[in-house]
Amino acid sequence: MKMEASVSAVEKIIGYTFQNKKLLEQALTHTSYPEAVSYERLEFVGDAVLGLAISNHLFLAYSSVDPGTLSLLRAANVSTEKLARAAVRNGLHRYVRHNTFSIVDMINEFVEAVDCEDDCVVVKYGGSVKAPKILADIVESIAAAVYVDVGFDLKKLWVIIRGVLEPIVTLQDLEQKPQPVTMLYEICQKNGKKVDIEQQRNGAKSTANVYVDGELVASASSDQKDIARLEAAKAALHKLERLLPATTMIRDCYVGIDGTFEVEAAKQKLYAICGIKKWPKPVYSIVKDEGTPQDKKFVTAVQIATPSATLQMSGDEKSRVKDAENSAASLMIRALQQHKYV
Repeated sequence: MKMEASVSAVEKIIGYTFQNKKLLEQALTHTSYPEAVSYERLEFVGDAVLGLAISNHLFLAYSSVDPGTLSLLRAANVSTEKLARAAVRNGLHRYVRHNTFSIVDMINEFVEAVDCEDDCVVVKYGGSVKAPKILADIVESIAAAVYVDVGFDLKKLWVIIRGVLEPIVTLQDLEQKPQPVTMLYEICQKNGKKVDIEQQRNGAKSTANVYVDGELVASASSDQKDIARLEAAKAALHKLERLLPATTMIRDCYVGIDGTFEVEAAKQKLYAICGIKKWPKPVYSIVKDEGTPQDKKFVTAVQIATPSATLQMSGDEKSRVKDAENSAASLMIRALQQHKYV
């Protein structure tokens, strides 16, 4: 496809017509393409400006959230995984100009993996196929091109580029799904191991090193400190999951006085188990919704697709959907233990 057609197609995707179309041409040009200015300089600006735009959005959206949680939310929204998926879901990968065959294979493999994902996937800390950095770079470069073209107006940029980034990872998304740094500390604490994450700055790059009991387990680098920490924790989890049993994620189980079985934060722990076992995420559904608005009763079922079978478990009757889901997850965890799945 000629660059003129690519520029026109991308303008339609993002809903913005460039005054200086050369900016968008650069944003779509990889360094391997000869005799053309690549997106390197724009990507440099885009990385920073997207982080700032997301930071502003989160600051205004969550007036009482602490800085640590805001940092996690920002990292989740601008990670390589998130931006690469944004590129694929918007079809931006079709318009990258390059001259490297290996890039085609990497992109195609990732696109196939994304096509098979659940449409509800929002927070993604590593899928079945590693996200090619070029796809995230393209999103950052396009954002920078828009930013420059609108006269460096951050508010205008956000209005234009937000649609490409949707769905935005929310606080609720973060609370419902285990976060790599939190999971890392939880797993190691349960197994009597000490975790230290040390970070250092080397020029424009921030490097995070994960040490478990004083031994270096994983490292990651990024232009942003939060993302380096996130990626290092994710890499450490991948290594530790081969050494530590999945059952280390299950704790604080108890049987209530009425005979019900409960696991503290069962939904998060069940999600973590599925992630470690490389199973699809649990799917919840309401199977009973009765009573008056003042006296509601809910029963929720949870379903898990394992390689050998699809498992389903219904929980106890509860007055809130959240508690009903936790009950179903608790009983599913117990069933998985009893049947030696974990």
